[in-house]
Amino acid sequence: MAPKRPRGAGAFPKPVESPAPSRPDPSELYAALDLGTNSCRMLIAQPKGNQFHVVDSFSKSVQLGAGLEKSGRLSRASMNRTISALRVCQQKIRRHEVTQMRLVATEACRRAHNAREFIRQVKRETGLTLEIIQPEEEARLAVISCAPLVSTKTEQLLVVDIGGGSTELVWIDLTAVPAFDRPRAIMRLHAGFHTKDSPFPAARVVDWISVPLGVATLRDQFSDVESDSARYALMSWYFEENLAEFAPYKDVQAREGFQIVGTSGTVTTVAASHLGLKRYDRTKVDGLRMTSDQIEKVISNYLELGPEGRRADPRIGLDRQALIMSGAAILQALLRCWPTDRLSVADRGLREGLLYAQMSADGVLEDAPF
Repeated sequence: MAPKRPRGAGAFPKPVESPAPSRPDPSELYAALDLGTNSCRMLIAQPKGNQFHVVDSFSKSVQLGAGLEKSGRLSRASMNRTISALRVCQQKIRRHEVTQMRLVATEACRRAHNAREFIRQVKRETGLTLEIIQPEEEARLAVISCAPLVSTKTEQLLVVDIGGGSTELVWIDLTAVPAFDRPRAIMRLHAGFHTKDSPFPAARVVDWISVPLGVATLRDQFSDVESDSARYALMSWYFEENLAEFAPYKDVQAREGFQIVGTSGTVTTVAASHLGLKRYDRTKVDGLRMTSDQIEKVISNYLELGPEGRRADPRIGLDRQALIMSGAAILQALLRCWPTDRLSVADRGLREGLLYAQMSADGVLEDAPF
C-alpha cells in the first residue's frame, strides 16, 4: 500500500534564504583606475577594518603606448582600444553608483604630445575625467600600496614599481620608527614624501627616482637586436646605467634589516613561474618572498625557452610574453645593484595605492596593525 501523503506536502517549496551578499552602500564605495602604457585597470572597493574589500574589478591590455617611442604621439588605434576599455569601466562605476574615485593616467600620457587631446576625447565619449599624475605621486602611491607587506624588522626599504613606460624606485629609512609602527608609517606617506609636523615618528624618504624605462619602452629601444640573449644583456646594463643618479645605489647596504618590495606584472609572473602555477593564484603570489637565486633560476629558464618557448608557456601568458624579458632585465639589474637574499612580491600597485590614499584621507580605515 502506498504511503499516505502529508497534507500540503509539495504545494509550495520552503523558502531558502539567498546566499548572495547584500549590495554595498554606494556611499561607502571608492573607485581607482590606473591607465598605464600597456594596461587599463580599475578596482571598486569598500573599506573593511584597516584594509578594503574589492567589490568589482577590471583589467585589460590596451597598449596605449604602442608606437609612442618613435612618433611621440598616441596612435588613433591605441586611443580607440583604450576608450573601449574605459567605457566598460564607466559602466561599472555607474552600476555601483560610485561617487568617490580617482582615475589616473601615467607615463604614456605624460610623454605623448597629443595627451591633452586624448583626455578631452575620453571625457567626451565616456564621461570619465582622467588625471595625468606626475612621477613623484606615482612613486608615492606604489609605496603605500605595499605598506601591508613591510616587515616590522625592516630598517631600510626599497620599493620598486616596474611599469610599462617607467620604473619608480623609492628608498625609505625606517630606523626612527618603532618596529610595530613601520607598516603604518609607510601608509602615512599618502600625504607626501616630505610631510612635516607629524605627531608620529616618520618614515624618511632618502631618495626616489622615476626612470623613463619600463617593460614596453625598454623593449622598444632594443627591438633591432636579433639575438635574444644579447638583447636581454643590453637591456639590463642599459637600465643600470640610468640608475647612476639614485643616491643609495652608490653605497654598500647591510643585508640585515633591508627589504626590497617589487610590484609589477614582471615580478608576479616570475613568482608564478617559480611556484609552477598552471593557473595564476593571487593568494599564493602576493606577499611571497623569493631568494635572488630563485629569481635568477627563473630568468635563466626564460632565456633557455627562447621567444617561441616563452610564447607557449601558460605561466607567462600571451599578454606578458612580449614584455617579460625587458622586465626581467630590469629585475636582474636591481639584484645586481643591491645584492639581497630576498625580494618580497607584491601583487598590488597604483590602484591599491589610490584606494588607500583616498580612504586614509577620509579617515575610514581603522588605525590598527596590518
